[in-house]
Amino acid sequence: MEMPTERRKNYDGIEVEILGETYEPGKPEPEGEGNWQRKLQTREEIEKYLRYAERYWYSTEWYGSEKRKTPA
Repeated sequence: MEMPTERRKNYDGIEVEILGETYEPGKPEPEGEGNWQRKLQTREEIEKYLRYAERYWYSTEWYGSEKRKTPA
């Protein structure tokens, strides 16, 4: 897929090529956005979601840039 580009001048006055508009046309549908309870139907799905959320916040097994050298 070809990405739309535009030519603009940067702060130094040098002309550079940047990405143009890459969004899809239309209106967003905010119905249910961020409402995890509506997305999860069964009790098992809710428990799994909460288990992983608690693991993220309270576990010592963090990964990547989130890992602290010394525990808080």
